[in-house]
Amino acid sequence: MLKKTLSVALLGSALLFAGCQSTPSSSAAEVNNLQTLQNRTWIATQIGSQMLKTNPSARNIPALQFDEATKRVSGADGCNRLMGTYQATGNTLVLSQMASTKMACIDNTLPNQFNTALANVTNYQVYNNTLKLLDRNGNLLVEFKSAKQPR
Repeated sequence: MLKKTLSVALLGSALLFAGCQSTPSSSAAEVNNLQTLQNRTWIATQIGSQMLKTNPSARNIPALQFDEATKRVSGADGCNRLMGTYQATGNTLVLSQMASTKMACIDNTLPNQFNTALANVTNYQVYNNTLKLLDRNGNLLVEFKSAKQPR
């Protein structure tokens, strides 16, 4: 009887202590996501299911930069320069107050697709050198690769 009571007490204590252990918090992952997102240039490689092939030396290729200090986003849509603000928490990303220059472009298809995609962004994922902007249903809107910095 004593062995049975002692076994139950030890098992209960083990469960109690296991429940009190801290679990890995998502805040560390969130901080890492924010650090990876911010302060680098992201060059668009895909809009929806359409792969983009751009010459790295071309002007105004679709790209974004997220400035950590000012919480400003800037970049280009393939024709015009973009600017606005952003809020990122966890895996949520809100782009707001977006504005752009109004250049006369030969073909507005790419800029229109890019801007429409940005208007629907609610979430993001960052893995190494890849950034994915997603809609509220988790569908891919735009995929980016981090620009390689010269040494």
